[in-house]
This record gives sequence, structure tokens and C-alpha cells, in this order.
Amino acid sequence: MSIWLSRKARRPPGPRRLPILGNALQLPQTHPWLTFSKWAKQYGDIVYLEAVGQPLILLNSYETAKDLLEQRSAIYSDRPHLEMASLSGFDQVFVLSSCNDSWRQQRKIVTQDLAPRMIPRYHAFQEAEARLLVKNIIEHPSQLERVVKLRIGTIIIRLAYGHYISADDDPFLSLSRTVMDIFSRAGEPGVWLVDSIPMLKHLPTWVPGTRFLATAKGWRTIVQKAAWSPYLWSKHSLESGSVLLPNTCATALQETDGKVSTDLEKDVVWATSAMTAGGMHTSVIGTLNFFLAMMLNPTVQATAQKEIGSVIGRERLPTISDKASLPYVRSIVTEVFRLNPAIPLGIPHSLNQDDVYDGMHLPKDSIVIPNVWHMLHDPAVFPNPMKFDPDRYRNLDSEMDKVTDLVFGFGRRVCPGKAFGEGTVFAIAATLLATCDIFPAIDEHGNDIIPDVVYSSGSLSFPSQFDCIIKPRSENAYELLSDSAIDAPDSSLVN
Repeated sequence: MSIWLSRKARRPPGPRRLPILGNALQLPQTHPWLTFSKWAKQYGDIVYLEAVGQPLILLNSYETAKDLLEQRSAIYSDRPHLEMASLSGFDQVFVLSSCNDSWRQQRKIVTQDLAPRMIPRYHAFQEAEARLLVKNIIEHPSQLERVVKLRIGTIIIRLAYGHYISADDDPFLSLSRTVMDIFSRAGEPGVWLVDSIPMLKHLPTWVPGTRFLATAKGWRTIVQKAAWSPYLWSKHSLESGSVLLPNTCATALQETDGKVSTDLEKDVVWATSAMTAGGMHTSVIGTLNFFLAMMLNPTVQATAQKEIGSVIGRERLPTISDKASLPYVRSIVTEVFRLNPAIPLGIPHSLNQDDVYDGMHLPKDSIVIPNVWHMLHDPAVFPNPMKFDPDRYRNLDSEMDKVTDLVFGFGRRVCPGKAFGEGTVFAIAATLLATCDIFPAIDEHGNDIIPDVVYSSGSLSFPSQFDCIIKPRSENAYELLSDSAIDAPDSSLVN
């Protein structure tokens, strides 16, 4: 772009900036998407900020995000260098890396195993684990969150490494949980001063204010262990013939005919690590939000059960292949994704050259943050946005796609596990609705306990713990769960 054009265009509107610091002191420390949403109402679809000289661009509408992050993906697909996340061990993960050769190879590893034509291989396992999840919750109603995390962790780690989780204290499971907690904290925009002033990472650790260096060092050790340990186990198990197939790690290694270069090995390590931690936590959040939504919306629950009864009947359980014939259940899952998105601000992009959009100058190296939460709560697009209302989609795929297009990322950075993640949550939702009724917990006086759920403030937004009552709809429903749920890793996978 010419210098003349850059000077002619204006910067987007935004809060008034201070000298040197810019808007650094105005960046919210908790639930930033809520403050950003207020700014969107005040300043518009694009809001411009600076933090100690670092340009920040907030995108607040579906149309603007699509125009820039997809139509102009050639210049908007890089990631900003998040210094704290990099110091903490995420510098090699493709989710945060620039569009380089390693990024392309890591995405290829994940995409080739989770392409739409490939994932039916995993449907039987997803369905069996969904049924075991519901059965376990019926048997242990006070352990909802624990059961959800265990069963979804089993699905994701089985997918990535061919390892079957049999207990909560499995080190692969606990490490993955810890890593994503670290990522949520290390990657939170505006929290770490070193992200705005990278030179701070070179300060001696005895200098006041550098405690973040010790924190990052400890986190990096955990992240490295979580990435390499399951990979090495999977590699050795593949060689000995004891690993469960198919799995993403094995698929990548088998294509090399035993000739694994150092660079490829690193790409397999970090690709599977990213898909494990990211896929696990986003699916856990979606599932917990589904339980919460059904408990609070009994009419929606009953309508979905009626649809399942008319389409599936009561002699079998729903499968992922039934998705197309259960539009109301799909609408519910979509509304769960919309109301409380797992990653409210998406994952930031970076602009690799100056750009002009709608007469506004967007400077090179800007951190571009899609305010997904605001887009999904824009009353102009979603009337009465705080209401859980599956009917807003009128069972139209195009309307549902508007939600999933935002939730799963943009352009070249769209989540390669989108179809698999949607399938997991759908399998759990359809199974639960077909077999159980969900009610609020009851106090000592017999009154419903309506939980005051608070969402966490990191890059990932989890609901606080809540209680509910889950009862089988019939003896036959429980028998179907018992007959089809698995208790061992020998599920009927389609190889």
C-alpha cells in the first residue's frame, strides 16, 4: 500500500490513549470480552487500541471478521508473538505459530486424520464413550464435572495417541488438563506486561517485577513433558503392536515407513499436543454448558426428546449419523456454542502488512482480536441474545453455520478438528436426551436450586460448578446404555 494511502486513511475509533502507555491501563484484567463489547457499542465494528506502542484491533461483527480474516486471509493469518505463551513452552505449537513450514506440516498432520471422509472411523468410539458418560453420571450424579472431563479426555487422548484412559489420575490426562490451564493463563490478552514490552524477558530474575520469568520456566517444563511423553509412548507402542488404531500419531508415523526425521517428529509431537489440549477443553466446556442449558430449559428439553422419539424410536440410541435427521437437537447444540462460547475472544491474529478497510488504516503488526462473544450476542443478529433459544435457527443449516463459523475460528486458522468436536458434543447431547431427564438439584425444602453460574476469565471460559439431577426416562433406556456403553478399550472401531 502506498504511503499516501496510509496517511489518507484514518485509524479506527477507540478509547482515548495516554502518551507512551496508550490504552494499557484500560485493558481489562478479567472477562475482557465484556468490556470490549461495551466499546463495540460505543465505537463500532472495529475498535483501535494501543498498549505501549503495540496496536490492537478489536473486530466486533460477523461481517467484518469474515471480510478481514477470511477474504483477506493472506495478510491476516499470522499469529502475534505472545511472549508469555512463548516463554511458557507454546512457541512450537501450530495454533500459535506463524504461517511457516512447521505450521503447514502440523496442520496437515491433524487435518488428514480429521477430514470429514476420515472421521467416521471414530464415530463408534465417540458414541460408545458418550453412552458410558451418561451411564456413569446416572450412577454418580454428584460427580458430573469429573465424569465429563474423564470421558471426553478418554475420547481425545484415544484419538491422538491410541491410549485408553482408565482412571482420573492417568498422567496423560492430568498433564493435558494442566497444559490447557497454563495456556488459558499465559495466552490471555492484556494480562502480561512482557507481551507489550518483550525486552522485559531479558531482565535478571532478581529484578523486582520479574516473577513472571520463574512462572514461565516452571510452566515450560510441564508443557514439554506433556507434549513428548504421550508421543514417545505412542511411538513405542506402535512399534510393538500394542497401540489402539487408528490414531493421529500413528497415522502420521505410518506414512514415513519408519523414516522419521527430527523435524517431522517435532511436528507430530506438537500437532498432537495441540489437538489434545485444545480439543479436550473446548469439548468439556460445550458439554457442561449443554447440561446446564437443559436443566434450565425444560421445554426445550422436552421438544428435543419428542423429536428423537419420532425419528429414532425407543429401541435404539441415536448415532452421529442421525445428525441430519435431528435438526432440533442440532439447533440446541448450536445454541449451546453460541450462548457461552468456549473461547470468547477466539485466538488473536496478526496483520503482516498495512491495510485499509472501509476508509480506516489498519497498521502492520497489529494484534487482531475477534470478539466472538460480542458477535454471538449482537441483538441485531441474535434477538434477545441472552435467552437460550434453539428456535432462532428455524432448523436451517445456514443459520447454524453463522455460529460455528465464529466459534471454530477463521480462514486459514479454522480449527481442523471442527467436525470431530461437533460430533462429540452431538453424540453426548443426543444420547442424554434420548435416555434421561435433567432437573435442577433440590434443597432441603424441596425447592429447585437454580445455580448462579459464573464463567472463568482466561482464554478459555469454563462454567463454575453446578449440581443437577439426572434420571433415566425408562428402565429400557438404562438397559440400552448398559448394553452399548464400553468399559474397555476394545470398542467396535471401523478400521
